[in-house]
Amino acid sequence: MSINGRAFLAGAFEHPGRELPNDSLAQIHATVCLGALADAGLTMEDVDGYFCGNDAAGAGWISMADYMGLRNLRYMDATESGGASPIYHVSHAAAAIAAGKCSVALVSLAGKPRTGIQPGGGGPVVPEDGFEGRMYGVVGSTSTYALAARRHMYEYGTTSEQLAEIKVAATIHASHNPNAFLRKVLTVEDVVNSPLIADPLHRADCCVITDGGGAVVVVSPEIAASLPRASVKILGSGEAGKIVNGGRTDLTYSSAVWSAPRAFAEAGVTPADVDYVSIYDSFTITVLMMLEDLGFCEKGEGGRFVQDGALVAPFGRLPFNTDGGGLANNHPGHRGGITKLIEAVRQLRDEANEGVQVPDCQIALVHGNGGDLGTRMRSATMILGREDS
Repeated sequence: MSINGRAFLAGAFEHPGRELPNDSLAQIHATVCLGALADAGLTMEDVDGYFCGNDAAGAGWISMADYMGLRNLRYMDATESGGASPIYHVSHAAAAIAAGKCSVALVSLAGKPRTGIQPGGGGPVVPEDGFEGRMYGVVGSTSTYALAARRHMYEYGTTSEQLAEIKVAATIHASHNPNAFLRKVLTVEDVVNSPLIADPLHRADCCVITDGGGAVVVVSPEIAASLPRASVKILGSGEAGKIVNGGRTDLTYSSAVWSAPRAFAEAGVTPADVDYVSIYDSFTITVLMMLEDLGFCEKGEGGRFVQDGALVAPFGRLPFNTDGGGLANNHPGHRGGITKLIEAVRQLRDEANEGVQVPDCQIALVHGNGGDLGTRMRSATMILGREDS
């Protein structure tokens, strides 16, 4: 069953805070949910579907439903896919709405990695721990992303300066965002001269660490038509995963090579039709590889594609992450998917910050990934359009 035109994003809200020492995780979830519902012109009483990941407080969705007084739930989903989770959730909410399982679905994400404890940290011993990880010097995600970056450089001649172009674009966009964590515009030289964290990735190649969160509201076409605000149409989505296969894996591509074609096929559009992209940007190499895997340029051409301001709004070849993204604005709970959805909604409503609104933005792509580029990962791609598209 296709979800094309079967559900709409009617509300979106991003917490304005980036350091929230006095807010509990449950409070942040509730704040962003209330904000998204108010943006849509709805209330908690209207919600009959709720979606969240491992970032939810307490016992997951049931604790949050109790905390927020969601008494009318008919459909719940706690799919966990890291930074891609909110995009999975919106896709699943759209399918549930199309199947008549609910009509107003709330999707929320929150985290406190900057001033508190992040849920889901550590976790149980996983099957691959005896063959990978610390015993071979892999400590944290930066090192595995660095492996992918180094291999891409070896295979295709990608340079640190080309990766830096992505951070530069992000900081240009963040300078227009009063809530952005980093508002100083960086140059290519600033990025490549920042300290190395895991060769070849520099500190400025890495995302920010922030508290905060966001939420979106997914509704049926009938509900969308009754609301005073413009909604955003969900045109298509795709999901995929990539495994290590016992070490026999190519580090230069991601599972977006499978999720993106599925999303484009359902939406009935091509990469050439896309006016704006929201791409999960945990590191600069993440964006570069996703641009290739999503079909905006050939494999190995990402470094050349991002040069000369190609990603800078409003008039670049392909404006991306116009809020500053995870590289400069916000990365709540180490999960970038929710903010990518929110900024895409802003762009399609002509509500992006002054100076970065893409003219006549009709089609937007949102992409998130969980896991990491150097080992196993999962991807979610979504195509969105204006309400009248």
